[in-house]
Amino acid sequence: MDKTNRIKELVELLNSASRAYYQESREIMTNFEYDALYDELAALEAETGIVLAGSPTVNVGYEVLSDLPKEEHPSKMLSLDKTKDPDQLVSWLGNQQGLLSWKLDGLTIVLTYRDGKLSKAVTRGNGQIGEVVTNNARVFVNLPLGIEFKGELVLRGEAVISYKDFEFINERITDESSKYKNPRNLCSGSVRQLNNEITAQRKVRFYAFSLVSAEGMEFETRSSQMEWLQSKGFEVVERKLVSAATIKEAIKEFGDKIETNPIPSDGLVLSFDDIAYGRSLGATSKFPRDSIAFKWKDELKETILREIEWSPSRTGLINPVAIFDPVELEGTTVSRASVHNVSVMRDLKLGIGDTISVYKANMIIPQIFENITGSNNIEIPCNCPVCGGVTKIEKEKDVETLICTNPDCQAKQIKSFTLFVSRDAMNIEGLSEMTLEKLIGEGLVKEPADLFEVEKFRDEFISMEGFGEKSFENLKKSVEKAKNTTPERLLYSLGVPGIGKANARLISLHCHNKWEQIENLEFEDLIQIEGIGDIMAEAFVKYFADEKNKKNV
Repeated sequence: MDKTNRIKELVELLNSASRAYYQESREIMTNFEYDALYDELAALEAETGIVLAGSPTVNVGYEVLSDLPKEEHPSKMLSLDKTKDPDQLVSWLGNQQGLLSWKLDGLTIVLTYRDGKLSKAVTRGNGQIGEVVTNNARVFVNLPLGIEFKGELVLRGEAVISYKDFEFINERITDESSKYKNPRNLCSGSVRQLNNEITAQRKVRFYAFSLVSAEGMEFETRSSQMEWLQSKGFEVVERKLVSAATIKEAIKEFGDKIETNPIPSDGLVLSFDDIAYGRSLGATSKFPRDSIAFKWKDELKETILREIEWSPSRTGLINPVAIFDPVELEGTTVSRASVHNVSVMRDLKLGIGDTISVYKANMIIPQIFENITGSNNIEIPCNCPVCGGVTKIEKEKDVETLICTNPDCQAKQIKSFTLFVSRDAMNIEGLSEMTLEKLIGEGLVKEPADLFEVEKFRDEFISMEGFGEKSFENLKKSVEKAKNTTPERLLYSLGVPGIGKANARLISLHCHNKWEQIENLEFEDLIQIEGIGDIMAEAFVKYFADEKNKKNV
Protein backbone atom coordinates (compact mmCIF):
# COMPACT_ATOMS: atom_id res chain seq x y z
CA MET A 1 0.00 0.00 0.00
CA ASP A 2 1.38 3.44 -0.91
CA LYS A 3 1.82 6.11 1.76
CA THR A 4 -1.08 8.31 0.60
CA ASN A 5 -3.57 5.45 0.82
CA ARG A 6 -2.16 4.42 4.20
CA ILE A 7 -2.74 8.00 5.46
CA LYS A 8 -6.38 7.83 4.29
CA GLU A 9 -6.82 4.43 5.92
CA LEU A 10 -5.34 5.61 9.24
CA VAL A 11 -7.48 8.77 9.32
CA GLU A 12 -10.64 6.73 8.79
CA LEU A 13 -9.64 4.09 11.35
CA LEU A 14 -8.67 6.59 14.06
CA ASN A 15 -11.79 8.69 13.52
CA SER A 16 -13.95 5.56 13.77
CA ALA A 17 -12.28 4.73 17.08
CA SER A 18 -12.88 8.27 18.38
CA ARG A 19 -16.55 8.21 17.36
CA ALA A 20 -17.06 4.85 19.06
CA TYR A 21 -15.36 6.01 22.26
CA TYR A 22 -16.77 9.53 22.63
CA GLN A 23 -20.22 9.21 21.03
CA GLU A 24 -21.18 5.58 21.50
CA SER A 25 -19.45 4.69 24.80
CA ARG A 26 -17.66 1.67 23.32
CA GLU A 27 -14.09 0.78 22.41
CA ILE A 28 -12.97 -0.75 19.13
CA MET A 29 -9.27 -0.60 20.04
CA THR A 30 -7.13 -0.14 23.13
CA ASN A 31 -5.45 3.17 24.00
CA PHE A 32 -2.13 1.53 23.20
CA GLU A 33 -3.30 0.57 19.70
CA TYR A 34 -4.78 4.03 19.12
CA ASP A 35 -1.56 5.77 20.18
CA ALA A 36 0.55 3.51 17.94
CA LEU A 37 -1.64 4.21 14.90
CA TYR A 38 -1.72 7.92 15.74
CA ASP A 39 2.07 8.02 15.87
CA GLU A 40 2.27 6.18 12.55
CA LEU A 41 -0.09 8.72 10.97
CA ALA A 42 1.84 11.69 12.36
CA ALA A 43 5.11 10.24 11.03
CA LEU A 44 3.63 9.64 7.58
CA GLU A 45 2.22 13.17 7.49
CA ALA A 46 5.62 14.60 8.40
CA GLU A 47 7.31 12.45 5.76
CA THR A 48 4.91 13.11 2.88
CA GLY A 49 3.67 16.59 3.81
CA ILE A 50 0.08 15.37 3.27
CA VAL A 51 -2.35 16.31 6.04
CA LEU A 52 -6.05 15.59 5.38
CA ALA A 53 -8.78 17.84 6.76
CA GLY A 54 -10.26 14.95 8.74
CA SER A 55 -6.97 13.95 10.34
CA PRO A 56 -7.04 13.64 14.16
CA THR A 57 -3.60 15.31 14.22
CA VAL A 58 -5.12 18.68 13.26
CA ASN A 59 -7.81 20.67 15.00
CA VAL A 60 -9.76 22.73 12.48
CA GLY A 61 -11.51 25.40 14.50
CA TYR A 62 -15.14 26.22 13.73
CA GLU A 63 -15.85 29.84 12.90
CA VAL A 64 -18.98 31.88 12.16
CA LEU A 65 -18.71 34.63 9.52
CA SER A 66 -21.06 37.56 9.00
CA ASP A 67 -20.93 37.08 5.24
CA LEU A 68 -18.85 35.46 2.51
CA PRO A 69 -16.28 37.81 0.92
CA LYS A 70 -16.33 38.12 -2.88
CA GLU A 71 -13.27 37.83 -5.07
CA GLU A 72 -12.65 38.24 -8.79
CA HIS A 73 -11.01 35.35 -10.61
CA PRO A 74 -7.66 36.16 -12.37
CA SER A 75 -9.24 35.04 -15.64
CA LYS A 76 -12.85 34.31 -16.51
CA MET A 77 -13.98 30.70 -15.88
CA LEU A 78 -15.81 29.67 -19.04
CA SER A 79 -18.57 27.08 -19.35
CA LEU A 80 -18.14 24.04 -21.59
CA ASP A 81 -19.81 23.48 -24.92
CA LYS A 82 -22.11 20.43 -24.80
CA THR A 83 -23.26 17.56 -26.97
CA LYS A 84 -25.45 14.47 -26.59
CA ASP A 85 -24.08 12.83 -29.73
CA PRO A 86 -21.16 10.36 -29.30
CA ASP A 87 -20.35 10.74 -33.02
CA GLN A 88 -19.70 14.43 -32.45
CA LEU A 89 -17.14 13.52 -29.76
CA VAL A 90 -15.40 11.19 -32.22
CA SER A 91 -15.22 14.01 -34.77
CA TRP A 92 -14.15 16.57 -32.15
CA LEU A 93 -11.28 14.41 -30.92
CA GLY A 94 -9.95 13.61 -34.40
CA ASN A 95 -6.54 11.96 -34.28
CA GLN A 96 -5.72 13.31 -30.80
CA GLN A 97 -5.73 11.40 -27.54
CA GLY A 98 -8.34 12.52 -25.04
CA LEU A 99 -9.03 12.30 -21.32
CA LEU A 100 -12.62 11.32 -20.52
CA SER A 101 -13.89 11.84 -16.96
CA TRP A 102 -17.05 12.24 -14.92
CA LYS A 103 -18.73 15.65 -14.98
CA LEU A 104 -19.56 15.77 -11.29
CA ASP A 105 -22.75 17.50 -10.19
CA GLY A 106 -21.77 19.77 -7.32
CA LEU A 107 -20.13 23.16 -6.84
CA THR A 108 -16.91 24.10 -8.65
CA ILE A 109 -14.17 25.38 -6.34
CA VAL A 110 -10.78 26.95 -7.11
CA LEU A 111 -8.13 26.11 -4.50
CA THR A 112 -4.82 27.88 -3.93
CA TYR A 113 -1.97 26.38 -1.87
CA ARG A 114 1.09 28.36 -0.77
CA ASP A 115 4.07 27.03 1.16
CA GLY A 116 2.42 23.62 1.39
CA LYS A 117 -0.75 24.92 3.08
CA LEU A 118 -4.29 25.59 1.87
CA SER A 119 -4.35 29.35 1.38
CA LYS A 120 -7.62 30.10 -0.36
CA ALA A 121 -10.81 28.50 -1.72
CA VAL A 122 -13.16 30.41 -4.03
CA THR A 123 -16.40 29.24 -5.65
CA ARG A 124 -16.87 29.58 -9.42
CA GLY A 125 -19.70 32.08 -8.86
CA ASN A 126 -20.69 33.67 -12.16
CA GLY A 127 -17.35 32.81 -13.73
CA GLN A 128 -15.89 36.26 -13.05
CA ILE A 129 -16.56 36.76 -9.34
CA GLY A 130 -16.80 33.97 -6.77
CA GLU A 131 -17.28 33.71 -3.02
CA VAL A 132 -14.35 33.01 -0.71
CA VAL A 133 -15.11 29.79 1.19
CA THR A 134 -11.65 28.96 2.57
CA ASN A 135 -13.02 28.48 6.07
CA ASN A 136 -15.50 25.87 4.82
CA ALA A 137 -13.05 24.09 2.54
CA ARG A 138 -10.89 23.37 5.59
CA VAL A 139 -13.57 20.94 6.82
CA PHE A 140 -14.15 19.07 3.55
CA VAL A 141 -13.90 15.39 4.45
CA ASN A 142 -11.08 14.40 2.09
CA LEU A 143 -9.23 17.64 1.33
CA PRO A 144 -5.49 17.88 2.19
CA LEU A 145 -4.78 20.92 4.37
CA GLY A 146 -1.05 20.38 3.94
CA ILE A 147 0.83 18.98 0.93
CA GLU A 148 4.42 18.23 0.00
CA PHE A 149 4.81 21.13 -2.43
CA LYS A 150 6.06 24.54 -1.35
CA GLY A 151 5.42 26.53 -4.54
CA GLU A 152 2.08 28.12 -5.38
CA LEU A 153 -0.45 25.56 -6.59
CA VAL A 154 -3.81 26.43 -8.13
CA LEU A 155 -6.31 23.73 -9.03
CA ARG A 156 -9.99 23.33 -9.75
CA GLY A 157 -12.35 20.64 -8.63
CA GLU A 158 -15.90 19.84 -7.62
CA ALA A 159 -17.29 19.92 -4.09
CA VAL A 160 -19.93 17.19 -3.86
CA ILE A 161 -22.16 15.32 -1.41
CA SER A 162 -22.69 11.60 -1.96
CA TYR A 163 -26.14 10.14 -2.55
CA LYS A 164 -25.86 8.26 0.75
CA ASP A 165 -25.14 11.40 2.79
CA PHE A 166 -27.81 13.35 0.85
CA GLU A 167 -30.47 10.77 1.68
CA PHE A 168 -29.33 10.62 5.32
CA ILE A 169 -29.75 14.40 5.72
CA ASN A 170 -33.06 14.59 3.81
CA GLU A 171 -34.62 11.76 5.82
CA ARG A 172 -34.26 13.87 8.94
CA ILE A 173 -36.10 16.90 7.53
CA THR A 174 -39.77 16.50 8.42
CA ASP A 175 -41.13 19.49 6.46
CA GLU A 176 -41.61 18.25 2.88
CA SER A 177 -41.21 21.73 1.38
CA SER A 178 -37.85 22.15 3.16
CA LYS A 179 -36.30 18.94 1.84
CA TYR A 180 -33.41 19.37 -0.59
CA LYS A 181 -34.32 18.54 -4.18
CA ASN A 182 -30.98 16.98 -5.09
CA PRO A 183 -27.41 16.56 -3.77
CA ARG A 184 -26.19 19.56 -5.80
CA ASN A 185 -28.55 21.99 -4.02
CA LEU A 186 -27.56 20.58 -0.64
CA CYS A 187 -23.87 20.82 -1.52
CA SER A 188 -24.15 24.41 -2.73
CA GLY A 189 -25.88 25.45 0.49
CA SER A 190 -23.38 23.50 2.60
CA VAL A 191 -20.26 24.99 0.99
CA ARG A 192 -21.64 28.54 1.26
CA GLN A 193 -22.53 28.35 4.96
CA LEU A 194 -21.41 31.16 7.26
CA ASN A 195 -20.80 28.56 9.98
CA ASN A 196 -18.31 25.91 8.90
CA GLU A 197 -19.45 23.52 11.64
CA ILE A 198 -22.60 23.00 9.56
CA THR A 199 -20.43 22.41 6.48
CA ALA A 200 -18.50 19.76 8.43
CA GLN A 201 -21.73 17.97 9.39
CA ARG A 202 -22.77 17.71 5.72
CA LYS A 203 -19.69 15.59 4.77
CA VAL A 204 -18.69 17.56 1.67
CA ARG A 205 -15.99 15.96 -0.48
CA PHE A 206 -13.65 17.48 -3.07
CA TYR A 207 -12.55 15.88 -6.34
CA ALA A 208 -9.89 17.63 -8.42
CA PHE A 209 -10.50 17.80 -12.17
CA SER A 210 -8.02 20.41 -13.44
CA LEU A 211 -4.56 21.72 -12.52
CA VAL A 212 -4.38 25.44 -13.33
CA SER A 213 -0.75 26.03 -12.34
CA ALA A 214 2.00 24.55 -10.18
CA GLU A 215 4.94 26.88 -9.66
CA GLY A 216 8.10 25.53 -11.27
CA MET A 217 6.37 22.46 -12.70
CA GLU A 218 5.83 21.69 -16.40
CA PHE A 219 3.48 19.01 -17.70
CA GLU A 220 2.90 17.83 -21.23
CA THR A 221 -0.37 15.98 -20.63
CA ARG A 222 -3.49 16.34 -18.52
CA SER A 223 -3.23 12.71 -17.44
CA SER A 224 0.23 13.37 -15.93
CA GLN A 225 -1.20 16.42 -14.11
CA MET A 226 -3.93 14.27 -12.57
CA GLU A 227 -1.41 11.63 -11.47
CA TRP A 228 0.75 14.34 -9.90
CA LEU A 229 -2.21 15.79 -7.98
CA GLN A 230 -3.11 12.31 -6.79
CA SER A 231 0.44 11.83 -5.50
CA LYS A 232 -0.01 15.00 -3.40
CA GLY A 233 -3.00 13.52 -1.57
CA PHE A 234 -5.90 14.89 -3.64
CA GLU A 235 -8.77 12.67 -4.70
CA VAL A 236 -9.04 13.08 -8.45
CA VAL A 237 -12.10 12.57 -10.64
CA GLU A 238 -12.29 9.12 -12.27
CA ARG A 239 -10.86 9.33 -15.80
CA LYS A 240 -9.88 7.24 -18.83
CA LEU A 241 -7.52 7.87 -21.78
CA VAL A 242 -9.40 7.52 -25.08
CA SER A 243 -8.98 7.83 -28.83
CA ALA A 244 -11.57 8.28 -31.58
CA ALA A 245 -11.65 4.48 -31.90
CA THR A 246 -12.26 3.77 -28.20
CA ILE A 247 -14.36 6.69 -27.00
CA LYS A 248 -17.79 5.16 -27.66
CA GLU A 249 -16.90 2.06 -25.64
CA ALA A 250 -15.56 4.28 -22.82
CA ILE A 251 -18.83 6.26 -22.79
CA LYS A 252 -20.71 2.97 -22.42
CA GLU A 253 -18.42 1.88 -19.55
CA PHE A 254 -19.12 5.12 -17.67
CA GLY A 255 -22.84 4.76 -18.43
CA ASP A 256 -22.89 1.24 -16.98
CA LYS A 257 -21.46 2.62 -13.71
CA ILE A 258 -23.97 5.42 -13.20
CA GLU A 259 -26.45 3.48 -11.06
CA THR A 260 -23.75 2.36 -8.63
CA ASN A 261 -21.68 5.55 -8.69
CA PRO A 262 -21.88 7.00 -5.14
CA ILE A 263 -21.21 10.56 -6.33
CA PRO A 264 -23.77 12.54 -8.42
CA SER A 265 -22.80 13.11 -12.04
CA ASP A 266 -24.66 14.85 -14.87
CA GLY A 267 -22.47 13.66 -17.74
CA LEU A 268 -18.86 13.39 -18.89
CA VAL A 269 -16.06 15.78 -19.87
CA LEU A 270 -13.71 15.12 -22.78
CA SER A 271 -10.43 17.08 -22.92
CA PHE A 272 -7.42 16.91 -25.21
CA ASP A 273 -4.71 15.13 -23.25
CA ASP A 274 -1.97 17.15 -25.00
CA ILE A 275 -1.93 20.42 -23.01
CA ALA A 276 0.00 22.47 -25.60
CA TYR A 277 -2.34 21.37 -28.39
CA GLY A 278 -5.41 22.28 -26.33
CA ARG A 279 -4.02 25.72 -25.50
CA SER A 280 -3.18 26.40 -29.16
CA LEU A 281 -6.90 26.19 -30.01
CA GLY A 282 -7.78 29.17 -27.81
CA ALA A 283 -11.41 29.83 -26.85
CA THR A 284 -14.61 31.41 -28.10
CA SER A 285 -16.30 34.16 -26.09
CA LYS A 286 -18.30 31.44 -24.31
CA PHE A 287 -16.37 28.18 -24.40
CA PRO A 288 -12.78 26.89 -24.24
CA ARG A 289 -11.89 24.79 -27.27
CA ASP A 290 -9.79 22.22 -25.37
CA SER A 291 -12.73 20.52 -23.61
CA ILE A 292 -16.34 19.58 -24.31
CA ALA A 293 -19.13 18.19 -22.11
CA PHE A 294 -21.16 15.12 -22.99
CA LYS A 295 -24.68 14.55 -21.65
CA TRP A 296 -26.54 11.31 -22.06
CA LYS A 297 -29.76 11.59 -24.01
CA ASP A 298 -32.62 10.98 -21.60
CA GLU A 299 -34.34 7.85 -22.83
CA LEU A 300 -38.05 8.75 -22.92
CA LYS A 301 -40.72 6.06 -23.03
CA GLU A 302 -44.47 6.51 -23.31
CA THR A 303 -46.68 4.43 -21.04
CA ILE A 304 -50.15 4.42 -19.48
CA LEU A 305 -50.79 5.69 -15.94
CA ARG A 306 -52.81 2.98 -14.14
CA GLU A 307 -52.95 4.15 -10.55
CA ILE A 308 -51.82 6.73 -8.01
CA GLU A 309 -50.67 4.97 -4.86
CA TRP A 310 -50.76 7.10 -1.73
CA SER A 311 -47.76 6.29 0.48
CA PRO A 312 -47.87 7.42 4.15
CA SER A 313 -44.74 8.30 6.16
CA ARG A 314 -43.92 8.61 9.87
CA THR A 315 -44.38 12.41 9.70
CA GLY A 316 -47.97 12.03 8.52
CA LEU A 317 -47.25 13.03 4.92
CA ILE A 318 -49.07 10.92 2.32
CA ASN A 319 -47.08 11.12 -0.91
CA PRO A 320 -48.47 10.24 -4.36
CA VAL A 321 -46.65 7.55 -6.35
CA ALA A 322 -47.46 6.97 -10.04
CA ILE A 323 -47.98 3.32 -11.05
CA PHE A 324 -47.80 2.75 -14.80
CA ASP A 325 -47.42 -0.03 -17.37
CA PRO A 326 -43.83 -1.36 -17.10
CA VAL A 327 -41.29 0.08 -19.55
CA GLU A 328 -37.58 -0.59 -20.15
CA LEU A 329 -35.44 2.43 -19.26
CA GLU A 330 -31.63 2.44 -19.29
CA GLY A 331 -31.56 -1.36 -19.10
CA THR A 332 -34.02 -1.85 -16.22
CA THR A 333 -37.79 -2.33 -15.97
CA VAL A 334 -39.59 0.63 -14.41
CA SER A 335 -43.25 0.73 -13.34
CA ARG A 336 -43.46 3.46 -10.68
CA ALA A 337 -42.22 6.98 -10.02
CA SER A 338 -42.63 9.39 -7.12
CA VAL A 339 -44.81 12.41 -7.87
CA HIS A 340 -43.45 14.11 -4.70
CA ASN A 341 -46.57 16.01 -3.54
CA VAL A 342 -50.08 17.21 -4.43
CA SER A 343 -48.77 20.37 -6.14
CA VAL A 344 -46.62 18.38 -8.60
CA MET A 345 -49.50 15.99 -9.29
CA ARG A 346 -51.80 18.89 -10.11
CA ASP A 347 -49.19 20.65 -12.25
CA LEU A 348 -48.86 17.46 -14.33
CA LYS A 349 -52.68 17.22 -14.61
CA LEU A 350 -52.47 13.48 -13.95
CA GLY A 351 -55.40 11.17 -14.58
CA ILE A 352 -55.94 7.42 -14.61
CA GLY A 353 -55.49 6.12 -18.15
CA ASP A 354 -53.40 9.10 -19.24
CA THR A 355 -50.52 8.59 -21.64
CA ILE A 356 -47.37 9.83 -19.90
CA SER A 357 -43.70 9.91 -20.87
CA VAL A 358 -41.16 8.80 -18.29
CA TYR A 359 -37.38 8.88 -18.00
CA LYS A 360 -34.60 8.32 -15.48
CA ALA A 361 -33.08 11.55 -14.15
CA ASN A 362 -29.31 11.20 -14.57
CA MET A 363 -30.07 7.63 -15.66
CA ILE A 364 -31.02 6.72 -12.06
CA ILE A 365 -34.29 8.08 -10.63
CA PRO A 366 -37.57 7.41 -12.51
CA GLN A 367 -39.47 10.63 -13.21
CA ILE A 368 -42.53 11.70 -15.21
CA PHE A 369 -41.40 13.98 -18.04
CA GLU A 370 -44.83 15.08 -19.26
CA ASN A 371 -48.48 14.12 -19.33
CA ILE A 372 -49.60 13.88 -22.95
CA THR A 373 -53.32 13.41 -22.18
CA GLY A 374 -53.74 15.69 -19.16
CA SER A 375 -57.17 14.50 -18.02
CA ASN A 376 -56.57 15.74 -14.45
CA ASN A 377 -59.02 13.29 -12.86
CA ILE A 378 -57.17 12.04 -9.79
CA GLU A 379 -59.29 12.14 -6.64
CA ILE A 380 -57.38 13.01 -3.51
CA PRO A 381 -58.29 10.53 -0.77
CA CYS A 382 -60.31 11.82 2.17
CA ASN A 383 -59.04 8.98 4.33
CA CYS A 384 -55.58 7.59 5.08
CA PRO A 385 -54.96 4.32 3.17
CA VAL A 386 -53.41 2.76 6.29
CA CYS A 387 -55.56 3.77 9.27
CA GLY A 388 -58.64 5.27 7.62
CA GLY A 389 -58.12 8.54 9.49
CA VAL A 390 -59.22 11.85 8.00
CA THR A 391 -56.74 13.52 5.64
CA LYS A 392 -56.25 17.18 4.90
CA ILE A 393 -54.20 19.28 2.48
CA GLU A 394 -51.65 21.63 4.00
CA LYS A 395 -49.98 24.44 2.08
CA GLU A 396 -46.57 25.83 2.97
CA LYS A 397 -44.36 27.96 0.72
CA ASP A 398 -46.75 27.34 -2.20
CA VAL A 399 -46.31 23.56 -1.85
CA GLU A 400 -49.45 21.51 -1.15
CA THR A 401 -49.06 18.22 0.71
CA LEU A 402 -51.56 15.64 1.92
CA ILE A 403 -51.34 14.58 5.56
CA CYS A 404 -53.04 12.06 7.84
CA THR A 405 -54.55 13.80 10.87
CA ASN A 406 -54.72 10.65 13.03
CA PRO A 407 -51.88 10.81 15.60
CA ASP A 408 -52.18 7.05 16.15
CA CYS A 409 -51.88 6.11 12.46
CA GLN A 410 -50.14 2.73 12.16
CA ALA A 411 -47.96 4.01 9.28
CA LYS A 412 -46.63 6.76 11.53
CA GLN A 413 -45.97 4.15 14.19
CA ILE A 414 -44.05 1.80 11.88
CA LYS A 415 -41.87 4.58 10.47
CA SER A 416 -41.27 6.01 13.96
CA PHE A 417 -40.33 2.58 15.30
CA THR A 418 -38.00 2.06 12.33
CA LEU A 419 -36.16 5.27 13.26
CA PHE A 420 -36.16 4.28 16.96
CA VAL A 421 -34.38 0.95 16.35
CA SER A 422 -32.02 2.21 13.61
CA ARG A 423 -28.23 1.96 13.91
CA ASP A 424 -27.65 5.62 14.84
CA ALA A 425 -30.55 5.60 17.32
CA MET A 426 -31.11 2.70 19.77
CA ASN A 427 -29.36 0.23 17.44
CA ILE A 428 -31.65 -2.76 18.01
CA GLU A 429 -30.65 -5.32 15.39
CA GLY A 430 -33.13 -7.84 14.02
CA LEU A 431 -36.08 -5.43 13.77
CA SER A 432 -36.57 -4.59 10.11
CA GLU A 433 -39.52 -2.48 9.00
CA MET A 434 -41.27 -5.69 7.90
CA THR A 435 -40.74 -7.29 11.32
CA LEU A 436 -41.98 -4.19 13.11
CA GLU A 437 -45.03 -4.11 10.85
CA LYS A 438 -45.90 -7.65 11.91
CA LEU A 439 -45.34 -6.95 15.63
CA ILE A 440 -47.40 -3.76 15.51
CA GLY A 441 -50.09 -5.36 13.33
CA GLU A 442 -50.44 -8.23 15.83
CA GLY A 443 -50.74 -5.71 18.67
CA LEU A 444 -47.62 -7.08 20.38
CA VAL A 445 -45.82 -3.73 20.31
CA LYS A 446 -47.72 -0.53 21.01
CA GLU A 447 -44.95 1.79 22.21
CA PRO A 448 -41.11 1.79 22.15
CA ALA A 449 -40.92 0.64 25.77
CA ASP A 450 -42.51 -2.67 24.71
CA LEU A 451 -39.37 -3.49 22.73
CA PHE A 452 -37.40 -3.71 25.98
CA GLU A 453 -39.73 -6.40 27.34
CA VAL A 454 -39.48 -8.86 24.47
CA GLU A 455 -40.04 -11.89 26.74
CA LYS A 456 -43.73 -10.91 26.78
CA PHE A 457 -44.14 -11.89 23.14
CA ARG A 458 -41.58 -14.72 22.84
CA ASP A 459 -44.17 -17.37 21.86
CA GLU A 460 -45.90 -15.16 19.31
CA PHE A 461 -42.57 -14.04 17.82
CA ILE A 462 -41.09 -17.49 17.26
CA SER A 463 -44.37 -18.73 15.76
CA MET A 464 -44.44 -16.00 13.09
CA GLU A 465 -43.51 -17.12 9.58
CA GLY A 466 -39.80 -16.62 8.89
CA PHE A 467 -38.84 -16.39 12.57
CA GLY A 468 -37.78 -18.87 15.21
CA GLU A 469 -35.99 -19.47 18.49
CA LYS A 470 -32.60 -18.34 17.17
CA SER A 471 -34.05 -15.10 15.76
CA PHE A 472 -35.65 -14.37 19.10
CA GLU A 473 -32.46 -15.03 21.08
CA ASN A 474 -30.52 -12.70 18.77
CA LEU A 475 -33.18 -10.01 19.22
CA LYS A 476 -33.07 -10.45 22.99
CA LYS A 477 -29.28 -9.96 23.04
CA SER A 478 -29.59 -6.86 20.88
CA VAL A 479 -32.24 -5.39 23.18
CA GLU A 480 -30.06 -6.00 26.25
CA LYS A 481 -27.16 -4.25 24.52
CA ALA A 482 -29.39 -1.32 23.52
CA LYS A 483 -30.37 -0.68 27.15
CA ASN A 484 -26.92 0.85 27.68
CA THR A 485 -27.09 3.90 25.44
CA THR A 486 -26.29 7.63 25.33
CA PRO A 487 -28.51 10.71 25.67
CA GLU A 488 -27.56 11.65 22.12
CA ARG A 489 -28.85 8.35 20.72
CA LEU A 490 -32.02 8.44 22.82
CA LEU A 491 -32.83 12.00 21.73
CA TYR A 492 -32.31 11.15 18.07
CA SER A 493 -34.41 7.98 18.37
CA LEU A 494 -37.49 9.90 19.53
CA GLY A 495 -38.00 11.50 16.13
CA VAL A 496 -38.41 15.04 17.44
CA PRO A 497 -39.18 17.14 14.33
CA GLY A 498 -35.99 18.66 12.90
CA ILE A 499 -33.69 16.93 15.38
CA GLY A 500 -31.43 14.66 13.35
CA LYS A 501 -28.29 12.90 14.48
CA ALA A 502 -26.06 15.99 14.25
CA ASN A 503 -28.45 18.27 16.18
CA ALA A 504 -29.05 15.59 18.82
CA ARG A 505 -25.31 15.54 19.41
CA LEU A 506 -25.10 19.36 19.65
CA ILE A 507 -27.92 19.47 22.20
CA SER A 508 -26.46 16.61 24.25
CA LEU A 509 -23.02 18.22 24.37
CA HIS A 510 -24.59 21.55 25.38
CA CYS A 511 -26.26 19.77 28.32
CA HIS A 512 -23.11 17.82 29.24
CA ASN A 513 -24.96 14.58 28.38
CA LYS A 514 -27.41 15.03 31.26
CA TRP A 515 -30.85 13.79 30.17
CA GLU A 516 -32.76 15.77 32.79
CA GLN A 517 -31.30 18.99 31.36
CA ILE A 518 -32.02 17.94 27.78
CA GLU A 519 -35.73 17.23 28.19
CA ASN A 520 -36.28 20.45 30.18
CA LEU A 521 -34.58 22.84 27.77
CA GLU A 522 -36.48 26.06 27.11
CA PHE A 523 -36.79 27.86 23.77
CA GLU A 524 -34.25 30.52 24.84
CA ASP A 525 -31.72 27.84 25.83
CA LEU A 526 -32.07 26.02 22.51
CA ILE A 527 -31.55 28.99 20.21
CA GLN A 528 -28.26 29.69 21.97
CA ILE A 529 -26.95 26.37 20.61
CA GLU A 530 -25.12 26.83 17.31
CA GLY A 531 -27.09 25.19 14.51
CA ILE A 532 -30.49 25.19 16.30
CA GLY A 533 -32.91 27.73 14.79
CA ASP A 534 -36.29 29.05 15.89
CA ILE A 535 -38.37 26.39 14.10
CA MET A 536 -36.35 23.49 15.55
CA ALA A 537 -36.45 25.05 19.03
CA GLU A 538 -40.25 25.48 18.88
CA ALA A 539 -40.74 21.89 17.73
CA PHE A 540 -38.43 20.60 20.48
CA VAL A 541 -40.23 22.47 23.27
CA LYS A 542 -43.64 21.43 21.90
CA TYR A 543 -42.57 17.78 21.80
CA PHE A 544 -41.43 17.64 25.41
CA ALA A 545 -44.46 19.63 26.61
CA ASP A 546 -46.80 16.94 25.26
CA GLU A 547 -47.94 14.63 28.08
CA LYS A 548 -48.10 11.60 25.80
CA ASN A 549 -44.49 12.16 24.70
CA LYS A 550 -43.40 12.65 28.32
CA LYS A 551 -44.98 9.32 29.23
CA ASN A 552 -43.32 7.67 26.25
CA VAL A 553 -39.87 8.96 27.28
